[in-house]
Amino acid sequence: MKIRMENSNDYGTVYNVIKIAFASAEKTDGKEQDLVTALRNSEAFVPELSLVAEKNGKIAGHILFTKIRIGTDTALALAPLSVSPEHQRQGIGQALIKEGHRIAKELGYRIIVVLGSEKYYPKCGYLPASIFGIKAPFEVPDQNFMAIELFGGNTAINAVVEYAKEFGI
Repeated sequence: MKIRMENSNDYGTVYNVIKIAFASAEKTDGKEQDLVTALRNSEAFVPELSLVAEKNGKIAGHILFTKIRIGTDTALALAPLSVSPEHQRQGIGQALIKEGHRIAKELGYRIIVVLGSEKYYPKCGYLPASIFGIKAPFEVPDQNFMAIELFGGNTAINAVVEYAKEFGI
């Protein structure tokens, strides 16, 4: 498997991977692929943090981290993570997260938030965001709104996340 930065030639394939990955998801609005398209054209987009996983020369997964504000800090949101159904449960998602974390840390980002499965994201080091004093701008169970501090501290931020307008929040 190879993980690399997404490029414009990948957009059509990535769109389809996201669409089919979320087709059977428990919680979805069915528009994750359109969100990625909108975010690519936003000020929140960080090209180095739009990654694809290739398996046997084909795109099997995609991850996107975009800039958000938490109080006075610029941080990142992981959204979405997509792996095509035939490639799920093979470690691709976790490999994408790990590489994204490495690059984000290299770029100087400290905090990443994610809204997702309390069974999946803790395997990658995510904790309830409330531990850091980070609050979602919407109602969400504490165990589903998570964060990670990339430099290993337990930074107390005590602020509400401000997502890019493309999220529609």
